[in-house]
Amino acid sequence: MMNDAKHNACKAVIYCRVSSTKQTTKGTGLESQEARCREYATYKGYEIVEVFKDDVSGGLIDRPAMQAMLGFLRRKRSQTHVVIIDDISRLARSIEAHLQLRSAISKVGAVLESPSVEFGEDSDSILVENLLASVSQHQRQKNGEQTKNRMRGRVMNGYWVFQAPIGYRYERVQGHGKLLVRDEPYASIIAEAIEGFATGRFQTQVEVKRFLEAHPHYPGDLHKNPIHQTRIQQLLTRPVYAGYIEVPNWNISLRKGHHEPLVSFETYERVQGRLAGNANAPARKDLNADFPLRGFVTCGDCDYPLTAAWSKGRSKHYPYYYCQTKGCQSYGKSIKRDQLEGEFAELLKQARPSEKLFALVKEMFQDLWAHRLGQSAALTRSMKGEVKTIDQKITELLDRIVEADSDTLIKAYERRVKELERRKMLLSEKIVTTGQPKHHYRSVYRTALDYLSNPLKLWVSDRLEDKRAVLKLTFADRLAYVRGVGYRTADLTLPFKMLGQISNPKNQMVGPEGLEPPTRPL
Repeated sequence: MMNDAKHNACKAVIYCRVSSTKQTTKGTGLESQEARCREYATYKGYEIVEVFKDDVSGGLIDRPAMQAMLGFLRRKRSQTHVVIIDDISRLARSIEAHLQLRSAISKVGAVLESPSVEFGEDSDSILVENLLASVSQHQRQKNGEQTKNRMRGRVMNGYWVFQAPIGYRYERVQGHGKLLVRDEPYASIIAEAIEGFATGRFQTQVEVKRFLEAHPHYPGDLHKNPIHQTRIQQLLTRPVYAGYIEVPNWNISLRKGHHEPLVSFETYERVQGRLAGNANAPARKDLNADFPLRGFVTCGDCDYPLTAAWSKGRSKHYPYYYCQTKGCQSYGKSIKRDQLEGEFAELLKQARPSEKLFALVKEMFQDLWAHRLGQSAALTRSMKGEVKTIDQKITELLDRIVEADSDTLIKAYERRVKELERRKMLLSEKIVTTGQPKHHYRSVYRTALDYLSNPLKLWVSDRLEDKRAVLKLTFADRLAYVRGVGYRTADLTLPFKMLGQISNPKNQMVGPEGLEPPTRPL
Protein backbone atom coordinates (compact mmCIF):
# COMPACT_ATOMS: atom_id res chain seq x y z
CA MET A 1 0.00 0.00 0.00
CA MET A 2 1.17 3.49 -0.77
CA ASN A 3 2.70 5.63 1.93
CA ASP A 4 0.18 8.19 3.27
CA ALA A 5 2.76 10.94 3.17
CA LYS A 6 3.26 10.53 -0.56
CA HIS A 7 -0.06 12.23 -1.43
CA ASN A 8 -2.13 14.90 0.23
CA ALA A 9 -5.32 13.96 -1.62
CA CYS A 10 -8.44 13.49 0.50
CA LYS A 11 -11.05 12.90 -2.21
CA ALA A 12 -11.35 9.61 -4.05
CA VAL A 13 -13.37 7.78 -6.71
CA ILE A 14 -13.95 4.04 -6.90
CA TYR A 15 -13.74 2.05 -10.12
CA CYS A 16 -15.28 -1.45 -10.26
CA ARG A 17 -15.51 -3.86 -13.18
CA VAL A 18 -16.92 -7.29 -14.01
CA SER A 19 -16.58 -9.06 -17.36
CA SER A 20 -20.23 -9.36 -18.43
CA THR A 21 -23.76 -8.09 -17.86
CA LYS A 22 -24.70 -11.53 -16.55
CA GLN A 23 -22.24 -11.09 -13.67
CA THR A 24 -23.93 -7.77 -12.93
CA THR A 25 -27.43 -9.24 -12.70
CA LYS A 26 -26.66 -12.63 -11.17
CA GLY A 27 -23.51 -12.04 -9.14
CA THR A 28 -22.25 -9.81 -6.34
CA GLY A 29 -18.84 -8.94 -7.85
CA LEU A 30 -19.45 -5.20 -8.17
CA GLU A 31 -20.86 -4.87 -4.66
CA SER A 32 -17.95 -6.84 -3.17
CA GLN A 33 -15.37 -4.69 -4.97
CA GLU A 34 -17.06 -1.49 -3.87
CA ALA A 35 -17.22 -2.68 -0.24
CA ARG A 36 -13.47 -3.44 -0.17
CA CYS A 37 -12.63 -0.12 -1.79
CA ARG A 38 -14.81 1.79 0.69
CA GLU A 39 -13.15 -0.02 3.57
CA TYR A 40 -9.74 1.00 2.18
CA ALA A 41 -10.89 4.62 1.74
CA THR A 42 -12.11 4.73 5.35
CA TYR A 43 -8.79 3.38 6.56
CA LYS A 44 -6.89 6.03 4.53
CA GLY A 45 -9.27 8.86 5.48
CA TYR A 46 -10.47 9.51 1.91
CA GLU A 47 -13.84 10.97 1.03
CA ILE A 48 -15.63 8.95 -1.70
CA VAL A 49 -17.16 11.41 -4.16
CA GLU A 50 -18.17 9.05 -7.01
CA VAL A 51 -18.35 5.34 -7.94
CA PHE A 52 -17.99 4.08 -11.51
CA LYS A 53 -18.97 0.55 -12.58
CA ASP A 54 -18.31 -1.33 -15.85
CA ASP A 55 -19.53 -4.71 -17.09
CA VAL A 56 -17.17 -5.29 -20.03
CA SER A 57 -14.09 -7.38 -20.75
CA GLY A 58 -10.81 -6.37 -19.16
CA GLY A 59 -9.14 -6.67 -22.56
CA LEU A 60 -11.01 -3.58 -23.79
CA ILE A 61 -9.89 0.01 -23.32
CA ASP A 62 -12.95 1.96 -24.44
CA ARG A 63 -15.41 1.31 -21.59
CA PRO A 64 -18.40 3.52 -20.71
CA ALA A 65 -17.74 3.87 -16.98
CA MET A 66 -13.98 4.24 -17.46
CA GLN A 67 -14.49 7.07 -19.96
CA ALA A 68 -17.03 8.68 -17.62
CA MET A 69 -14.51 8.49 -14.76
CA LEU A 70 -11.72 10.05 -16.83
CA GLY A 71 -14.09 12.83 -17.90
CA PHE A 72 -15.06 13.46 -14.27
CA LEU A 73 -11.41 13.62 -13.16
CA ARG A 74 -10.53 15.88 -16.07
CA ARG A 75 -13.16 18.38 -14.93
CA LYS A 76 -11.87 18.17 -11.32
CA ARG A 77 -8.18 18.59 -12.11
CA SER A 78 -7.92 21.53 -9.73
CA GLN A 79 -7.82 19.00 -6.91
CA THR A 80 -5.95 15.70 -6.89
CA HIS A 81 -8.14 12.61 -6.67
CA VAL A 82 -7.30 9.04 -5.81
CA VAL A 83 -8.69 6.25 -8.05
CA ILE A 84 -9.27 3.15 -5.94
CA ILE A 85 -9.53 -0.30 -7.55
CA ASP A 86 -10.02 -3.60 -5.74
CA ASP A 87 -7.31 -5.44 -7.68
CA ILE A 88 -5.01 -4.81 -10.62
CA SER A 89 -7.13 -7.17 -12.77
CA ARG A 90 -10.14 -4.86 -12.28
CA LEU A 91 -8.31 -2.10 -14.14
CA ALA A 92 -7.36 -4.28 -17.11
CA ARG A 93 -6.56 -7.84 -18.07
CA SER A 94 -4.09 -7.14 -20.84
CA ILE A 95 -0.72 -5.38 -20.66
CA GLU A 96 -1.58 -2.98 -23.47
CA ALA A 97 -4.89 -1.92 -21.88
CA HIS A 98 -3.27 -1.63 -18.44
CA LEU A 99 -0.49 0.69 -19.65
CA GLN A 100 -2.86 2.90 -21.64
CA LEU A 101 -5.36 3.27 -18.80
CA ARG A 102 -2.55 3.83 -16.28
CA SER A 103 -1.25 6.64 -18.48
CA ALA A 104 -4.72 8.11 -18.97
CA ILE A 105 -5.32 8.26 -15.21
CA SER A 106 -1.98 10.03 -14.69
CA LYS A 107 -2.73 12.57 -17.43
CA VAL A 108 -5.91 13.73 -15.68
CA GLY A 109 -3.90 14.33 -12.49
CA ALA A 110 -5.21 11.36 -10.51
CA VAL A 111 -3.35 8.73 -8.49
CA LEU A 112 -4.08 4.99 -8.66
CA GLU A 113 -4.30 3.01 -5.42
CA SER A 114 -5.50 -0.43 -4.34
CA PRO A 115 -5.83 -2.39 -1.09
CA SER A 116 -4.18 -5.33 -2.89
CA VAL A 117 -1.07 -3.82 -4.50
CA GLU A 118 1.16 -0.76 -4.11
CA PHE A 119 1.60 1.44 -7.19
CA GLY A 120 4.92 3.26 -7.06
CA GLU A 121 7.14 5.18 -9.47
CA ASP A 122 10.44 3.44 -8.63
CA SER A 123 11.78 0.72 -10.90
CA ASP A 124 11.03 -2.13 -8.50
CA SER A 125 7.39 -1.09 -8.06
CA ILE A 126 6.95 -0.68 -11.82
CA LEU A 127 8.44 -4.15 -12.39
CA VAL A 128 6.05 -5.72 -9.89
CA GLU A 129 3.11 -3.85 -11.42
CA ASN A 130 4.00 -4.99 -14.94
CA LEU A 131 4.48 -8.57 -13.74
CA LEU A 132 1.06 -8.53 -12.09
CA ALA A 133 -0.48 -7.08 -15.27
CA SER A 134 1.20 -9.84 -17.29
CA VAL A 135 -0.13 -12.48 -14.90
CA SER A 136 -3.63 -10.97 -15.18
CA GLN A 137 -3.42 -11.08 -18.98
CA HIS A 138 -2.21 -14.69 -18.85
CA GLN A 139 -5.14 -15.64 -16.60
CA ARG A 140 -7.61 -14.01 -18.99
CA GLN A 141 -6.09 -15.79 -21.99
CA LYS A 142 -5.95 -19.09 -20.11
CA ASN A 143 -9.57 -18.77 -19.03
CA GLY A 144 -10.52 -18.08 -22.64
CA GLU A 145 -8.61 -21.15 -23.84
CA GLN A 146 -10.15 -23.36 -21.18
CA THR A 147 -13.65 -22.07 -21.92
CA LYS A 148 -13.18 -22.65 -25.65
CA ASN A 149 -11.78 -26.14 -25.06
CA ARG A 150 -14.72 -27.05 -22.84
CA MET A 151 -17.16 -25.68 -25.40
CA ARG A 152 -15.39 -27.52 -28.23
CA GLY A 153 -15.44 -30.77 -26.28
CA ARG A 154 -19.15 -30.40 -25.64
CA VAL A 155 -19.82 -29.68 -29.32
CA MET A 156 -17.83 -32.81 -30.27
CA ASN A 157 -20.22 -34.77 -28.02
CA GLY A 158 -23.24 -33.43 -29.92
CA TYR A 159 -24.31 -30.40 -27.85
CA TRP A 160 -25.01 -26.86 -29.06
CA VAL A 161 -23.09 -24.37 -26.87
CA PHE A 162 -23.80 -21.02 -28.49
CA GLN A 163 -26.77 -18.68 -28.21
CA ALA A 164 -29.99 -20.64 -28.71
CA PRO A 165 -31.28 -20.20 -32.29
CA ILE A 166 -34.79 -18.84 -32.75
CA GLY A 167 -37.15 -21.77 -32.27
CA TYR A 168 -35.10 -23.20 -29.40
CA ARG A 169 -34.37 -22.32 -25.79
CA TYR A 170 -32.02 -23.82 -23.22
CA GLU A 171 -33.35 -26.05 -20.46
CA ARG A 172 -31.55 -28.19 -17.90
CA VAL A 173 -32.17 -31.86 -18.69
CA GLN A 174 -31.02 -34.67 -16.44
CA GLY A 175 -28.00 -36.42 -17.92
CA HIS A 176 -27.34 -33.63 -20.44
CA GLY A 177 -26.99 -30.37 -18.55
CA LYS A 178 -28.19 -27.40 -20.63
CA LEU A 179 -29.91 -28.77 -23.72
CA LEU A 180 -31.75 -27.11 -26.59
CA VAL A 181 -35.51 -27.74 -26.41
CA ARG A 182 -38.34 -26.57 -28.64
CA ASP A 183 -39.51 -23.03 -27.97
CA GLU A 184 -43.12 -22.78 -29.10
CA PRO A 185 -44.76 -21.27 -31.04
CA TYR A 186 -41.53 -20.22 -32.76
CA ALA A 187 -40.36 -23.82 -33.28
CA SER A 188 -43.43 -24.74 -35.33
CA ILE A 189 -43.21 -21.53 -37.35
CA ILE A 190 -39.54 -22.14 -38.18
CA ALA A 191 -40.29 -25.75 -39.13
CA GLU A 192 -43.10 -24.60 -41.45
CA ALA A 193 -40.80 -22.05 -43.09
CA ILE A 194 -37.98 -24.56 -43.73
CA GLU A 195 -40.29 -27.31 -44.94
CA GLY A 196 -42.15 -24.81 -47.13
CA PHE A 197 -38.91 -23.86 -48.88
CA ALA A 198 -37.87 -27.51 -49.23
CA THR A 199 -41.15 -28.51 -50.89
CA GLY A 200 -41.37 -25.44 -53.13
CA ARG A 201 -44.29 -23.89 -51.31
CA PHE A 202 -41.97 -20.92 -50.94
CA GLN A 203 -40.14 -20.55 -54.23
CA THR A 204 -37.64 -17.98 -52.99
CA GLN A 205 -35.97 -16.86 -49.79
CA VAL A 206 -37.91 -13.61 -50.08
CA GLU A 207 -41.16 -15.57 -49.78
CA VAL A 208 -39.83 -17.23 -46.61
CA LYS A 209 -39.02 -13.77 -45.29
CA ARG A 210 -42.52 -12.52 -46.04
CA PHE A 211 -44.08 -15.55 -44.39
CA LEU A 212 -42.17 -14.92 -41.15
CA GLU A 213 -42.83 -11.17 -41.15
CA ALA A 214 -46.55 -11.73 -41.70
CA HIS A 215 -46.90 -14.41 -39.05
CA PRO A 216 -48.71 -13.00 -35.99
CA HIS A 217 -46.82 -15.19 -33.51
CA TYR A 218 -43.25 -14.56 -34.70
CA PRO A 219 -41.07 -12.38 -32.37
CA GLY A 220 -42.80 -9.02 -32.07
CA ASP A 221 -39.72 -6.81 -32.47
CA LEU A 222 -39.18 -8.22 -35.95
CA HIS A 223 -42.46 -6.73 -37.14
CA LYS A 224 -41.13 -3.22 -36.46
CA ASN A 225 -37.79 -3.95 -38.14
CA PRO A 226 -37.97 -6.19 -41.25
CA ILE A 227 -36.02 -9.44 -41.01
CA HIS A 228 -32.61 -9.14 -42.64
CA GLN A 229 -31.88 -11.48 -45.53
CA THR A 230 -28.85 -12.95 -43.72
CA ARG A 231 -31.18 -14.27 -41.01
CA ILE A 232 -33.18 -16.16 -43.64
CA GLN A 233 -29.92 -17.57 -45.01
CA GLN A 234 -28.93 -18.77 -41.53
CA LEU A 235 -32.38 -20.25 -41.00
CA LEU A 236 -32.12 -22.36 -44.15
CA THR A 237 -28.47 -23.41 -43.83
CA ARG A 238 -28.11 -24.27 -40.13
CA PRO A 239 -28.03 -28.05 -39.60
CA VAL A 240 -28.96 -27.47 -35.95
CA TYR A 241 -32.62 -27.27 -37.03
CA ALA A 242 -32.28 -30.82 -38.44
CA GLY A 243 -30.84 -32.12 -35.17
CA TYR A 244 -27.17 -31.97 -36.21
CA ILE A 245 -24.14 -30.00 -35.03
CA GLU A 246 -21.33 -28.61 -37.18
CA VAL A 247 -18.68 -25.97 -36.40
CA PRO A 248 -16.21 -25.68 -39.32
CA ASN A 249 -14.18 -22.95 -37.57
CA TRP A 250 -13.34 -25.47 -34.84
CA ASN A 251 -12.72 -28.31 -37.33
CA ILE A 252 -15.80 -30.13 -36.04
CA SER A 253 -17.58 -32.00 -38.82
CA LEU A 254 -21.29 -32.69 -39.05
CA ARG A 255 -22.55 -34.98 -36.29
CA LYS A 256 -25.82 -35.99 -34.64
CA GLY A 257 -26.93 -33.73 -31.83
CA HIS A 258 -28.80 -34.63 -28.64
CA HIS A 259 -31.53 -32.02 -29.15
CA GLU A 260 -34.86 -32.61 -30.87
CA PRO A 261 -34.83 -31.58 -34.56
CA LEU A 262 -37.45 -29.24 -35.98
CA VAL A 263 -37.18 -30.78 -39.46
CA SER A 264 -35.73 -34.00 -40.84
CA PHE A 265 -32.19 -34.25 -42.19
CA GLU A 266 -33.73 -35.17 -45.54
CA THR A 267 -35.59 -31.85 -45.55
CA TYR A 268 -32.37 -30.02 -44.66
CA GLU A 269 -30.51 -31.68 -47.55
CA ARG A 270 -33.34 -30.83 -49.94
CA VAL A 271 -33.07 -27.18 -48.86
CA GLN A 272 -29.31 -27.17 -49.48
CA GLY A 273 -29.93 -28.62 -52.92
CA ARG A 274 -32.41 -25.87 -53.74
CA LEU A 275 -30.02 -23.20 -52.48
CA ALA A 276 -27.20 -24.66 -54.57
CA GLY A 277 -29.55 -24.53 -57.54
CA ASN A 278 -29.96 -20.78 -57.05
CA ALA A 279 -33.54 -21.03 -55.78
CA ASN A 280 -33.24 -17.53 -54.36
CA ALA A 281 -34.27 -15.46 -57.34
CA PRO A 282 -35.89 -12.19 -56.28
CA ALA A 283 -39.65 -12.32 -55.89
CA ARG A 284 -42.07 -9.64 -57.01
CA LYS A 285 -42.19 -6.74 -54.59
CA ASP A 286 -45.65 -5.56 -55.69
CA LEU A 287 -47.56 -8.61 -54.49
CA ASN A 288 -50.23 -7.69 -51.97
CA ALA A 289 -53.55 -8.96 -50.68
CA ASP A 290 -55.47 -6.37 -52.75
CA PHE A 291 -54.47 -8.04 -56.05
CA PRO A 292 -53.53 -11.71 -55.49
CA LEU A 293 -53.75 -12.52 -59.23
CA ARG A 294 -51.27 -9.84 -60.30
CA GLY A 295 -48.37 -11.44 -62.11
CA PHE A 296 -50.20 -14.77 -62.50
CA VAL A 297 -52.96 -13.86 -64.95
CA THR A 298 -51.73 -12.78 -68.39
CA CYS A 299 -53.30 -10.63 -71.07
CA GLY A 300 -55.00 -12.87 -73.65
CA ASP A 301 -53.86 -10.56 -76.49
CA CYS A 302 -50.11 -10.22 -75.74
CA ASP A 303 -49.52 -12.98 -73.15
CA TYR A 304 -47.76 -10.57 -70.77
CA PRO A 305 -48.78 -10.53 -67.06
CA LEU A 306 -51.53 -8.11 -66.09
CA THR A 307 -50.74 -5.46 -63.53
CA ALA A 308 -53.21 -3.87 -61.11
CA ALA A 309 -53.92 -0.66 -59.26
CA TRP A 310 -56.55 1.38 -57.50
CA SER A 311 -58.28 3.97 -59.66
CA LYS A 312 -59.59 7.14 -58.07
CA GLY A 313 -63.27 7.90 -58.70
CA ARG A 314 -65.41 10.83 -57.64
CA SER A 315 -66.00 9.60 -54.12
CA LYS A 316 -63.77 6.55 -53.63
CA HIS A 317 -61.10 4.32 -55.18
CA TYR A 318 -61.86 1.30 -57.41
CA PRO A 319 -59.63 -1.76 -57.97
CA TYR A 320 -58.74 -2.78 -61.55
CA TYR A 321 -56.46 -5.17 -63.39
CA TYR A 322 -55.08 -3.95 -66.73
CA CYS A 323 -52.47 -4.57 -69.44
CA GLN A 324 -49.54 -2.17 -69.63
CA THR A 325 -47.76 -3.67 -72.66
CA LYS A 326 -47.32 -0.94 -75.29
CA GLY A 327 -48.47 -2.03 -78.72
CA CYS A 328 -51.02 -4.50 -77.35
CA GLN A 329 -54.62 -3.87 -78.44
CA SER A 330 -55.66 -4.13 -74.78
CA TYR A 331 -52.99 -1.65 -73.61
CA GLY A 332 -54.35 0.54 -70.80
CA LYS A 333 -57.77 -1.11 -70.85
CA SER A 334 -58.95 -2.15 -67.41
CA ILE A 335 -60.81 -5.14 -66.03
CA LYS A 336 -62.76 -4.85 -62.81
CA ARG A 337 -61.17 -6.81 -59.98
CA ASP A 338 -64.49 -8.36 -58.96
CA GLN A 339 -65.02 -9.60 -62.51
CA LEU A 340 -61.54 -11.11 -62.97
CA GLU A 341 -61.39 -12.70 -59.54
CA GLY A 342 -65.05 -13.77 -59.66
CA GLU A 343 -64.47 -15.73 -62.87
CA PHE A 344 -61.32 -17.18 -61.30
CA ALA A 345 -63.42 -18.48 -58.40
CA GLU A 346 -65.69 -20.17 -60.95
CA LEU A 347 -62.63 -21.95 -62.38
CA LEU A 348 -61.87 -23.30 -58.92
CA LYS A 349 -65.45 -24.50 -58.53
CA GLN A 350 -65.16 -26.39 -61.83
CA ALA A 351 -61.98 -28.07 -60.59
CA ARG A 352 -63.85 -29.39 -57.55
CA PRO A 353 -64.59 -33.13 -57.94
CA SER A 354 -67.99 -34.66 -57.28
CA GLU A 355 -68.66 -36.31 -53.91
CA LYS A 356 -68.76 -39.77 -55.54
CA LEU A 357 -65.46 -39.20 -57.30
CA PHE A 358 -63.84 -37.78 -54.18
CA ALA A 359 -64.90 -40.83 -52.16
CA LEU A 360 -63.17 -42.98 -54.78
CA VAL A 361 -60.02 -40.85 -54.52
CA LYS A 362 -59.98 -41.26 -50.74
CA GLU A 363 -60.10 -45.04 -51.17
CA MET A 364 -57.19 -44.82 -53.61
CA PHE A 365 -55.16 -42.85 -51.07
CA GLN A 366 -55.90 -45.44 -48.38
CA ASP A 367 -54.84 -48.28 -50.68
CA LEU A 368 -51.65 -46.41 -51.54
CA TRP A 369 -50.96 -45.80 -47.84
CA ALA A 370 -51.34 -49.51 -47.05
CA HIS A 371 -49.19 -50.47 -50.04
CA ARG A 372 -46.37 -48.14 -49.00
CA LEU A 373 -46.43 -49.50 -45.46
CA GLY A 374 -46.09 -52.99 -46.88
CA GLN A 375 -43.01 -51.93 -48.88
CA SER A 376 -41.27 -50.40 -45.86
CA ALA A 377 -39.62 -53.64 -44.64
CA ALA A 378 -37.94 -54.29 -47.99
CA LEU A 379 -36.91 -50.63 -48.22
CA THR A 380 -35.37 -50.76 -44.74
CA ARG A 381 -33.30 -53.84 -45.64
CA SER A 382 -32.11 -52.12 -48.80
CA MET A 383 -31.02 -49.00 -46.91
CA LYS A 384 -29.20 -51.04 -44.25
CA GLY A 385 -27.29 -52.79 -47.04
CA GLU A 386 -26.34 -49.43 -48.52
CA VAL A 387 -25.10 -48.21 -45.12
CA LYS A 388 -22.79 -51.23 -44.89
CA THR A 389 -21.48 -50.53 -48.38
CA ILE A 390 -20.85 -46.88 -47.44
CA ASP A 391 -18.94 -47.94 -44.31
CA GLN A 392 -16.70 -50.14 -46.45
CA LYS A 393 -16.05 -47.32 -48.92
CA ILE A 394 -15.22 -44.90 -46.10
CA THR A 395 -12.75 -47.38 -44.60
CA GLU A 396 -11.08 -47.82 -47.99
CA LEU A 397 -10.84 -44.05 -48.52
CA LEU A 398 -9.34 -43.52 -45.06
CA ASP A 399 -6.68 -46.15 -45.85
CA ARG A 400 -5.91 -44.32 -49.08
CA ILE A 401 -5.62 -41.00 -47.22
CA VAL A 402 -3.00 -42.52 -44.88
CA GLU A 403 -0.99 -43.81 -47.84
CA ALA A 404 -1.39 -40.77 -50.10
CA ASP A 405 1.45 -38.23 -50.40
CA SER A 406 -0.36 -35.68 -52.57
CA ASP A 407 -2.28 -32.84 -50.92
CA THR A 408 -4.63 -32.65 -53.88
CA LEU A 409 -5.38 -36.36 -53.65
CA ILE A 410 -5.89 -36.19 -49.88
CA LYS A 411 -8.36 -33.31 -50.23
CA ALA A 412 -10.27 -35.24 -52.90
CA TYR A 413 -10.47 -38.31 -50.64
CA GLU A 414 -11.59 -36.18 -47.67
CA ARG A 415 -14.28 -34.50 -49.78
CA ARG A 416 -15.57 -37.91 -50.88
CA VAL A 417 -15.58 -39.18 -47.28
CA LYS A 418 -17.61 -36.15 -46.24
CA GLU A 419 -20.16 -36.82 -49.00
CA LEU A 420 -20.47 -40.48 -47.95
CA GLU A 421 -20.89 -39.48 -44.29
CA ARG A 422 -23.77 -37.17 -45.18
CA ARG A 423 -25.39 -39.92 -47.23
CA LYS A 424 -24.98 -42.31 -44.30
CA MET A 425 -26.63 -39.80 -41.94
CA LEU A 426 -29.57 -39.44 -44.30
CA LEU A 427 -30.00 -43.21 -44.61
CA SER A 428 -29.68 -43.73 -40.85
CA GLU A 429 -32.48 -41.25 -40.27
CA LYS A 430 -34.67 -42.94 -42.89
CA ILE A 431 -34.03 -46.40 -41.41
CA VAL A 432 -35.38 -45.21 -38.06
CA THR A 433 -38.47 -43.57 -39.54
CA THR A 434 -39.32 -45.97 -42.39
CA GLY A 435 -42.33 -48.11 -41.55
CA GLN A 436 -43.16 -45.96 -38.54
CA PRO A 437 -45.35 -43.07 -39.74
CA LYS A 438 -45.19 -40.08 -37.42
CA HIS A 439 -48.91 -39.44 -37.83
CA HIS A 440 -52.07 -41.36 -38.59
CA TYR A 441 -53.33 -41.61 -42.15
CA ARG A 442 -56.12 -39.12 -41.51
CA SER A 443 -53.86 -36.42 -40.11
CA VAL A 444 -51.29 -36.90 -42.90
CA TYR A 445 -53.72 -36.66 -45.81
CA ARG A 446 -56.39 -34.51 -44.21
CA THR A 447 -54.99 -31.19 -45.50
CA ALA A 448 -54.34 -32.54 -49.00
CA LEU A 449 -57.76 -34.16 -49.25
CA ASP A 450 -59.50 -31.08 -47.89
CA TYR A 451 -57.82 -28.98 -50.54
CA LEU A 452 -58.58 -31.39 -53.38
CA SER A 453 -62.22 -31.57 -52.29
CA ASN A 454 -62.65 -27.80 -52.44
CA PRO A 455 -59.74 -25.51 -53.52
CA LEU A 456 -62.07 -22.52 -53.29
CA LYS A 457 -62.05 -22.83 -49.49
CA LEU A 458 -58.35 -21.88 -49.33
CA TRP A 459 -58.78 -19.13 -51.93
CA VAL A 460 -61.26 -17.18 -49.77
CA SER A 461 -58.66 -16.97 -46.98
CA ASP A 462 -57.57 -13.48 -45.91
CA ARG A 463 -53.90 -14.45 -46.17
CA LEU A 464 -52.05 -13.63 -49.38
CA GLU A 465 -49.83 -16.64 -48.80
CA ASP A 466 -52.86 -18.98 -48.95
CA LYS A 467 -54.10 -17.39 -52.15
CA ARG A 468 -50.69 -17.75 -53.80
CA ALA A 469 -50.59 -21.37 -52.66
CA VAL A 470 -53.86 -22.00 -54.51
CA LEU A 471 -52.26 -20.75 -57.72
CA LYS A 472 -49.26 -23.06 -57.34
CA LEU A 473 -51.23 -26.12 -56.26
CA THR A 474 -54.06 -25.89 -58.79
CA PHE A 475 -52.55 -24.51 -62.00
CA ALA A 476 -49.44 -25.74 -63.79
CA ASP A 477 -48.98 -22.46 -65.67
CA ARG A 478 -50.22 -18.90 -65.77
CA LEU A 479 -53.81 -18.21 -66.79
CA ALA A 480 -54.60 -16.18 -69.90
CA TYR A 481 -57.59 -13.81 -69.73
CA VAL A 482 -59.27 -12.28 -72.80
CA ARG A 483 -61.30 -9.13 -72.20
CA GLY A 484 -64.96 -9.71 -72.98
CA VAL A 485 -64.45 -13.46 -73.32
CA GLY A 486 -62.93 -14.75 -70.08
CA TYR A 487 -60.24 -17.23 -69.17
CA ARG A 488 -58.74 -19.55 -71.73
CA THR A 489 -58.47 -23.28 -70.99
CA ALA A 490 -56.48 -23.71 -67.78
CA ASP A 491 -53.51 -26.06 -67.49
CA LEU A 492 -54.20 -27.84 -64.20
CA THR A 493 -51.64 -29.52 -61.98
CA LEU A 494 -51.30 -33.31 -62.02
CA PRO A 495 -53.72 -34.12 -59.13
CA PHE A 496 -56.56 -32.20 -60.74
CA LYS A 497 -55.71 -33.60 -64.17
CA MET A 498 -55.95 -37.10 -62.72
CA LEU A 499 -59.31 -36.29 -61.16
CA GLY A 500 -60.54 -34.98 -64.50
CA GLN A 501 -59.40 -38.11 -66.33
CA ILE A 502 -61.04 -40.40 -63.75
CA SER A 503 -64.32 -38.49 -63.99
CA ASN A 504 -64.34 -38.86 -67.80
CA PRO A 505 -66.69 -41.80 -68.63
CA LYS A 506 -64.43 -42.77 -71.55
CA ASN A 507 -61.59 -43.47 -69.09
CA GLN A 508 -62.32 -46.54 -67.01
CA MET A 509 -60.10 -47.65 -64.14
CA VAL A 510 -58.21 -50.92 -64.38
CA GLY A 511 -59.46 -53.60 -62.00
CA PRO A 512 -57.33 -55.63 -59.63
CA GLU A 513 -56.88 -58.36 -62.28
CA GLY A 514 -54.88 -55.96 -64.46
CA LEU A 515 -54.77 -55.59 -68.22
CA GLU A 516 -53.93 -59.21 -69.12
CA PRO A 517 -56.65 -61.90 -69.14
CA PRO A 518 -56.66 -64.14 -66.06
CA THR A 519 -54.86 -67.46 -66.47
CA ARG A 520 -56.74 -70.72 -65.97
CA PRO A 521 -55.61 -72.57 -62.82
CA LEU A 522 -53.75 -75.84 -63.42
